[in-house]
Amino acid sequence: MRFRLIPRDQGFFPLFDELAAVAVECAKRVQQMFATTPIDPADIDWVVAQDRNGDAVAKRIRGRIENSIVTPFDREDIQELVNALDNVIDDIRAAADTAYLHHVTSPLAGLQEMLDLLVQVTEANVRCIASLTTLTESNAIVDEIDRLESEADAAYRRVTAEMFSGKYEALEVLKWKDVVEAVEQAIDSVEDASDVVQAIAIKHA
Repeated sequence: MRFRLIPRDQGFFPLFDELAAVAVECAKRVQQMFATTPIDPADIDWVVAQDRNGDAVAKRIRGRIENSIVTPFDREDIQELVNALDNVIDDIRAAADTAYLHHVTSPLAGLQEMLDLLVQVTEANVRCIASLTTLTESNAIVDEIDRLESEADAAYRRVTAEMFSGKYEALEVLKWKDVVEAVEQAIDSVEDASDVVQAIAIKHA
């Protein structure tokens, strides 16, 4: 077996895990939030608080990048990973905020399927981020995330077709369009994060 010595600041890994976990909790809360309308302001407040928590964790990671003598991976890879993980939370908050500010009052058929996939992909992302500690098993998890993202793309197309089916008033379509796009973007951001993990694994294989 080839011997490799990779000096690591182990303090990064719990922060990565924490940021990924915030995204899962936000996804689950938003999934529940959209199960009924109108939107409960308490749910929005909760998501906003979690978004701020995620921002604080991301700031701690960026500070650690600046202050660590030796980082576990390339600094630019860590920064890219943090940005992607932070974007997931931002996009989930955007979906919640938009629905609340637009005063959506009726459910949108097919949206729950996308939200189910959002929860699944963020849960897979937790395992993907955890794989950074050993750089093993990431390929299978990345493949799973890619599959879920493809399913979400198909669900997005179905929801879009539903929105423009003529069943909804034009104003309702405008309200829901931004919400659906934010959910899709959140899933895409998870895939972006998994791509960074895969690139790190390849570099250090």
